[in-house]
Amino acid sequence: MSDANDVLTFAPVLRQALRVGGTLLAVFAVGLPLAACSDESRLVVHAGSGEHVFTVEVVDTDESRARGLMYRQELAENAGMLFDFKAERQVSFWMRNTFIPLDMIFIDAAGEVRNIHVNARPHDTTSIPSDGPVQFVLEIPGGRSVELGLAAGDRVEHPRIPAQ
Repeated sequence: MSDANDVLTFAPVLRQALRVGGTLLAVFAVGLPLAACSDESRLVVHAGSGEHVFTVEVVDTDESRARGLMYRQELAENAGMLFDFKAERQVSFWMRNTFIPLDMIFIDAAGEVRNIHVNARPHDTTSIPSDGPVQFVLEIPGGRSVELGLAAGDRVEHPRIPAQ
């Protein structure tokens, strides 16, 4: 059986636990809306022809970038894959084991489109390089960049790209 001294000894510990729990709850409540705002599946290209929204998968590991869109049989017209190389560097792609034509949009760390390769041919192993260092490459359905009027100098908005 406990006596009054045990209860008095336990009270400060209980108050501290409630304070910590309350703090964690407050941090969670504030952070939840922020997490919802940083949806990495939404990418916007700001072009002369307007804003174009894409739903993207982000790949940022050597393994996921190497696989990319290989073996896919289709890609929705406003869907794509965003490759994040984590720092600017010269990159090149090929179409080995890729079954659908793709446009490759090469983007620098600040979100500016540097160059676009239109309609990369399925299964072609020819190297498709960036025109200089880039951090990101957006792959979208082949010919889509021409349909939308995308061009070098356009701006890309995504949670991984710092706002300008």
